[in-house]
Amino acid sequence: MNKKQQQTEQTKRKIAEASKALFIKKGYKATAIEEIVKATGCSAGNIYYHFKSKEGLFLHLVQEWDKEWEETWLAKEPLYKTTADKLYGMAEHLALEQINHPLTKAIDEFFTSAEKDSEIEERIAHMVQGYVNFNKQLLQRGIDGGEFKRGDAAGLAVILDSLLYGLSQHSKSMDKGQSLAAYRLAVDVFLHGIARSSP
Repeated sequence: MNKKQQQTEQTKRKIAEASKALFIKKGYKATAIEEIVKATGCSAGNIYYHFKSKEGLFLHLVQEWDKEWEETWLAKEPLYKTTADKLYGMAEHLALEQINHPLTKAIDEFFTSAEKDSEIEERIAHMVQGYVNFNKQLLQRGIDGGEFKRGDAAGLAVILDSLLYGLSQHSKSMDKGQSLAAYRLAVDVFLHGIARSSP
């Protein structure tokens, strides 16, 4: 990386860190570009050069969070022996992250805001597909290892993602114990269902 690229990366990181503090404090909607300009000492043009828009800047922060989450999870994953154990571990990791992450409120605002640029929508869709692919790989390992019965790993991955996403919405009104219990129950239901087995 040459000197110019290093400076560009440093500026980008500076903008991201300063804006993150504002988004945590004020939320997504209430944080204006003018405040980010003031907090960073960078011009609005410089911010738009690096991120194109406030949406693009915030999505960058979400993607950074995703990357951190995945790195933390991948470091923990070897502690779980079976794929089922990994699913329970991942659910617990999600539950705690949802409760503890300071950007959670701003992320909710961002995802429920009505209009988004088509490029942002594409980036969000790509990110969501990444979650589904992550689930698919995990489930496929369980199928290939004989732990789960043969099935459509891609379809199951979508169902698992939908289940966990829905739960993330409901867990906002729960305390830590309730949230962990709900995520554990979700994995129980996903793995075992609720129908009684035939006699």
